[in-house]
Amino acid sequence: MRPHLSLDVRDVPASVEFYRKIFGVAPQKQTKDYAKFDLTSPPLNFSLVSSTGRVSTVDHLGIEVESAAEVAAWKTRLQTAGILDHVEENVACCFARQDKVWFSDPDGNAWEIFTVHEQLAVDGPLTKTGCCVPEADGRGAKTCQAGA
Repeated sequence: MRPHLSLDVRDVPASVEFYRKIFGVAPQKQTKDYAKFDLTSPPLNFSLVSSTGRVSTVDHLGIEVESAAEVAAWKTRLQTAGILDHVEENVACCFARQDKVWFSDPDGNAWEIFTVHEQLAVDGPLTKTGCCVPEADGRGAKTCQAGA
């Protein structure tokens, strides 16, 4: 099984260049208004579709990896590409203790690469868990601000 995710984007070529840096591979298919990445790691059928009106928005997207070493490798990769937004190490967030790195795509969708060290008790509202919550900045992109 492999999930499929299709995002409406403003500029397919710009988004392709961004996601090529993220995933380290070129799209399997690409036209001016469409691109498809057939990924094996993470296993994902990921496409970008040109939209003149709306762009896809979600709270955030994420890729869970197996270890803190993998998060550290992603951190280096994102820093090298100049697209690392925020780092969280050993944080209690979303009822789990985690390491995370965050970045945002050209349309402002926030992504996290994370690993879970341990599950924590589900107690109280999410806003009180210390989560890093993506929040719009003045340019429409998302940055990560600690939740209250």
